[in-house]
Amino acid sequence: MTGCTKTIFDRSTRNALVGRIQMLDVNSRAQWGKMTPYQMLKHCTMWDEWVLGKRQFKRVFIGRLFGRMALRQMVKDDRPVKRNMPSVMGLRVDGAGDVGQQKIEWVAQIGEYERYNNDSFMHAFFGKMTREEVGCLAYKHADHHLRQFGV
Repeated sequence: MTGCTKTIFDRSTRNALVGRIQMLDVNSRAQWGKMTPYQMLKHCTMWDEWVLGKRQFKRVFIGRLFGRMALRQMVKDDRPVKRNMPSVMGLRVDGAGDVGQQKIEWVAQIGEYERYNNDSFMHAFFGKMTREEVGCLAYKHADHHLRQFGV
């Protein structure tokens, strides 16, 4: 059970995220971190593909030791994710690309949460997650990166 009140599985929450995504453009600047708008959008698209079951990553050893405890802290309330948290290695993005196209792709991934059916999702650090934990964490991840760019 989480203490989160916002979940990616709620239509109005998804719509609010999409509205914030639409506010991004090539000139948006990160308030922390080193990502460009394209890199952030691509990272978030790939992250959602992972949660939706389109990508796989192996569980990291340190996560087996501390993952469940860290997950409980992450989903216990509505506090935003802290700045500069580490990411799964395979979800780091370099280079440049089309911001407009990446916005379209990320919005499409967010829309797929309406039909979420990846009950076997295994987070590389947190491990097996309940649907409620996935909903909370998916929202918090998107919110974190949108806050990073001031939207």
